[in-house]
Amino acid sequence: MMSAARVGIICLLVLILLPPRPASAQAKWKGTVVKEGDVTIVKNPKEPICKTPILELKEELSIGGPNIGDNSELGLIMAFIVDNSGSFYVLDGISDRIEVFSQSGDHVRTIGRRGQGPGEMERAVSLSFNASTGELAVLQQVRRMTYFKNDGTLVRHLPFKGLTPLSGKVDSKGNIYVTCLITDDNGSNFETKKLAADTSPLAFIGRVAAPVLQGNKVKIFLPSPDYHIDRSDNLVYGDSVTYKILFFGSSDAKVFKIIERAYDPVSVTEGEKRVALARAKIDFEFPAYHSAYRRFFLSDLGHIIAETWEAAGDGK
Repeated sequence: MMSAARVGIICLLVLILLPPRPASAQAKWKGTVVKEGDVTIVKNPKEPICKTPILELKEELSIGGPNIGDNSELGLIMAFIVDNSGSFYVLDGISDRIEVFSQSGDHVRTIGRRGQGPGEMERAVSLSFNASTGELAVLQQVRRMTYFKNDGTLVRHLPFKGLTPLSGKVDSKGNIYVTCLITDDNGSNFETKKLAADTSPLAFIGRVAAPVLQGNKVKIFLPSPDYHIDRSDNLVYGDSVTYKILFFGSSDAKVFKIIERAYDPVSVTEGEKRVALARAKIDFEFPAYHSAYRRFFLSDLGHIIAETWEAAGDGK
């Protein structure tokens, strides 16, 4: 019998543009755009242009739950991506497999399995897609990236030398962006770097403090690195220490645009502390405030959508 802990569910949500709002619902944008050298800086105020939502989420498809068959069984969903045909690929961190589904949600195939041999994976954490070659890239926390064709054929295993990436993605040129935990004279930090297809270093992207042991306590709710590759192969990197999103050029990995937003820090509540302590059963050191935002993602409509820490009307 399938354990409830082994059943995952994935929902595909579609952004729906609502009808235009009356002029009274919109305000004039009060931000600024300035140029500093080769960098364009877009500064947004706290208040958005639209006072009411202009986007809604509508569930289009869900896969998983207690009544699914074995082929659609999902454990710990680490990542999923969609290719140009609408098929999507779900990386399962429990089984170390990629489950492939059609645009309508039918299971198509399983790619890989747990192990250390050819075509096998271990501690798989990140999944990305090279649009130019049609290859899937799976980063594993055993210093290795495994590449498959989208039909499941193994292409190669790529070892990392001198690095232990915690996550990573590839662009259409085969370059690899990785985040590693680095401990040196600067303390313990998450560092994000750009590597060539052979893993040789190309550029440093960013650094944020890691939630390491402080005395007898573990720091929690610290900012964490978040990044995505847009359709032009630019790296969009989130600096959630402050409310910034940076664009790095695909060819030179230099910042060419920064989007900022003024914001009010959100306090870490006593309820959040109680939940964290109950789940982990260890001592934490809590900051007074959350990071500027939790994470962000890119939509196919050209939006950058940030998930913040403010509670919605239902308290979530």
